[in-house]
Amino acid sequence: MTRGIRISFERRMVTLPLTSILPLRQLAPNVAASVKYARIVASIETVGLAEPLVVAAQKDGETYLLLDGHLRYFALRDRGEETVRCLLSDDDEAFTYNKRVNRLATVQEHYMIERAVQRGASEEKIARALGIDVKSVRRRRTLLDSISAEVVELLKDRTINPLTFEVLRKMKAPRQFEAAELMVSANNFTHSYAKALLASTKQMDLAKPERGKRVQGLTPEQMARMEREMENLTRDMKAVEDAFGDDVLQLVVASRYLGKLIGNERVASYLDARHPEILAEFKTIVRTASLEQAA
Repeated sequence: MTRGIRISFERRMVTLPLTSILPLRQLAPNVAASVKYARIVASIETVGLAEPLVVAAQKDGETYLLLDGHLRYFALRDRGEETVRCLLSDDDEAFTYNKRVNRLATVQEHYMIERAVQRGASEEKIARALGIDVKSVRRRRTLLDSISAEVVELLKDRTINPLTFEVLRKMKAPRQFEAAELMVSANNFTHSYAKALLASTKQMDLAKPERGKRVQGLTPEQMARMEREMENLTRDMKAVEDAFGDDVLQLVVASRYLGKLIGNERVASYLDARHPEILAEFKTIVRTASLEQAA
């Protein structure tokens, strides 16, 4: 008989006095002075508590153990709040909370801000809620201006410095996509890496090719050399990609054959006595292939 899945929370929210909630830890001075804590305080002051606390009822029925939301709890307490909305958990296990936090991707943050503005929220109010300045809000609003749809799709789940998009905007759409692919391959989405890709971009691939390419700290000669090196690197990478599948297939077939070969005691004894260096190489190949398959 199939058993139903039991949910771990009450289906309704409850409003509890802050004095009845027992935190698992105290607020350290360095945390209270952190940017993250300041943003939580600013968000609560501007739009209220967006995410309820998670608590578990104690045996006395009057006190509750705080499982998740310590920074929110202390921010509310410092503001002099008396009650708070809470989600009741069926157990007091706090180990799994926030074990995997899904950070808001940069592109998704752009969509969130754009939707908030469309619904009537001012840039100033959004800036206060996020704990950032108005200039940063405007930069995030215009994040995807002149960015191709293919690049947006490629980078939509990544956390990226907003300044990186300003660099990509200086390239034509095909070059934007090439640069984004290189970022994904290198897992490097920093502003400095984007500027390096811009420096290695040909003049004809710039969004405004009639203007001279300028990258702070690099001379025209250095940028020309970077263009040549990037062209060679891209060509080598494509050659590796084209041959990678065949190379892996040959390695797997060869390693299986060598594994059976050195698994034969007579062959292994002969190689160990006459050609130990070859036997060592065969074992290295088999071991390496086994590790790659396991990964």
